[in-house]
Amino acid sequence: MYENSGVEKVYLDKVEEIFTHHEDERGILTQAFEFALNAHSGQLRKSGEPYIIHPISVAYIIDEWGFDTESIMAGFLHDTVEDTDVTYQDVEGRFGKSVADLVDGVTKLGHVVYQSREEEQMEDLRKMFIAMAKDIRVIVIKLADCTHNIRTIEFKSVEKQRKKALEIMEIYAPLAHRLGMQSAKWELEDRSLKVLDPVGYEEIDSYLRDRSETFSKFLDRTKKDIENKLREQGVQGQVKARLKQIYSIYRKLYGQNLTFSEIYDICATRVIVKDLASCYAVLGLIHDLYTPVPGRFKDYISSPKPNGYKSLHTVVIGKEGIPFEVQIRTEEMDRTAEYGIAAHWKYKGGLKGEQKEEAFAWVRQLLENQQDVEPEEFVQSIKVDMFADEVYVFTPGGKVINLPQGSTPIDFAYAIHSEVGNSMVGARVNGKIVNFDYKLKNGEIVDIITSKTSDGPKRRWLQIVKTNSAKTKIRQWYKKERREENIEEGRTELERELRVNLLFDDFSDEEVKNKVLERLKVANLDDLYAGIGYGGMTVAKVVTKVKEEAARLAKTREALDPEKLIKKPKKPSGTNGVVIEGIDNILVKFAKCCNPLPGDRIVGFITRGSGASIHRADCPNVARGMGDGESEGRWVKAYWADTRHQTFDVPLVVEIKTRVGAISDIISVFTNMHINVGKLNGRDMEDGISRYNIEAGVNSIEQLDLLMNRIRKISGVSDVQRTHE
Repeated sequence: MYENSGVEKVYLDKVEEIFTHHEDERGILTQAFEFALNAHSGQLRKSGEPYIIHPISVAYIIDEWGFDTESIMAGFLHDTVEDTDVTYQDVEGRFGKSVADLVDGVTKLGHVVYQSREEEQMEDLRKMFIAMAKDIRVIVIKLADCTHNIRTIEFKSVEKQRKKALEIMEIYAPLAHRLGMQSAKWELEDRSLKVLDPVGYEEIDSYLRDRSETFSKFLDRTKKDIENKLREQGVQGQVKARLKQIYSIYRKLYGQNLTFSEIYDICATRVIVKDLASCYAVLGLIHDLYTPVPGRFKDYISSPKPNGYKSLHTVVIGKEGIPFEVQIRTEEMDRTAEYGIAAHWKYKGGLKGEQKEEAFAWVRQLLENQQDVEPEEFVQSIKVDMFADEVYVFTPGGKVINLPQGSTPIDFAYAIHSEVGNSMVGARVNGKIVNFDYKLKNGEIVDIITSKTSDGPKRRWLQIVKTNSAKTKIRQWYKKERREENIEEGRTELERELRVNLLFDDFSDEEVKNKVLERLKVANLDDLYAGIGYGGMTVAKVVTKVKEEAARLAKTREALDPEKLIKKPKKPSGTNGVVIEGIDNILVKFAKCCNPLPGDRIVGFITRGSGASIHRADCPNVARGMGDGESEGRWVKAYWADTRHQTFDVPLVVEIKTRVGAISDIISVFTNMHINVGKLNGRDMEDGISRYNIEAGVNSIEQLDLLMNRIRKISGVSDVQRTHE
């Protein structure tokens, strides 16, 4: 029927397979496919194939996951509004509001001009989350879209491959995890890792291939031993055995700095039984058959994960001395673990009642937690809310509270209720008083001490807490209760940053000030200071706007200045923002041996035919040169002139524990401070440390010091040094 469409038979077979699975809805599915086929007519993918193969593949994946007809229709149609002349109204008129809303939920906000890439990404994600809060199937369609994109990513440029793989790793794999869709999550992670770190991926893949025969025999033998044990005890159950996914091994190798021999669960066995009682019975049989590893038992049945995952996990030592993980669960638990939220469509006909409310509640909570968050923080905060490793702790009454790993008693208090956090004056963990910044551990009992006379949360808590929910509630309290204090705090912080960036005088200019307030959509200075004070606006964003407006205004005034045609008295001058005492208009260059910055004490050296070379006063070459009789007289006094709008490239070396995301965390500091990265290269050392050489474009020694201090606060950073090339 579609032989003349130019679409390969393998894809047309997929379309027919979808139709066959939904014979009763074949008519409407056919209409959706043909609508998409016509809309994308003439469009090609990077591979040179007809574009329609992508919507076909997305719809096929959605069907594989077991979702309903409307989801599959939206899979066929998901790119029509974004990439063709089709409108939302066209889709709604033909296929109904529900399908149109699903398509709109995954459509990016086109034709809107944003001030930064981060702001654009934030608004696209926020739009998608709002759509998810109404219909969770929106993210399922986007996950299917990402799955096919990462499967065919080799046709994109290297830069676009890395950009897409990073987005999938940071946003969409965590979303699949939060929905409990483990199979989708594993594929997204492994394929993204292969793009982002092909060397690390190949190292693990090679290790598994080289030992495939050993692992295969071990898993087969283990599977049979467990099956025999179940049969002996009259327990009905199914046993599955597999190797761990590559990304999971990667996180342990590089994230925890382990060796292959220290990873206990490269091999994993799953026992699926009929009922809950059999789970605990099988646990006893496994511990009788093998030696359990102390401290490696987790009961996710009595304390399920937030995404609904339930299972017993234990690590045991096999008869060959090889440690391996055993997961024990019922058939229903296994379906939920495999398909997550998709299991409700695949086996139960969708979400109903409380299940539906619960599925959407976490999305709404996620959106609430992102209020007053700057674009630069948005993606990072989403990652913390969705994908941080979890810790399970208890209230004194036995209620389980799950929090991201690294959470504190303050996070725990706000997880219970805002008022508990706001009136908190102390905490006990397992009966002992702990500090506010204490990192909670699995299984601990936490008791929050409150007082009616409490002064409320402390500002420093914003730097202590891990969860965005706690940060949002603290900011809301300060916004409401401490306006005058916020104003003073914000004024002090902004003035400090303006002085560091040599912009204090610029901001004193009324025209610059008013333009900045207008661009930030703030009514007056007090509102600006208050926003900074309670954390609703970052000082870095304000400083950037001041810098841009000061430069723009200076250029405008120069162009309109009638006196610029009048010859003015000559002043001592140089170039590159440096004045050489007694010499006018001399060519100036900065010595690579010490890379001087505004704020450093400097001296000049008159070179033969090349102007003056500027050194830091404490440069070793200065001490040697001034002691040399031949060149002693060529050293001259120098000092900095106006360098407010100049940047200087300074080499830095950063040493950090080797882990996934290390370089991303470092670069985010540069991005948040709006400092350009000129050059970047790095390598992993043998001692588990990565060393990165980075060229930073800064405007003063004060700004450099602030940059280095912020890098030092990154987890795992052991050293930051200013170097010479």
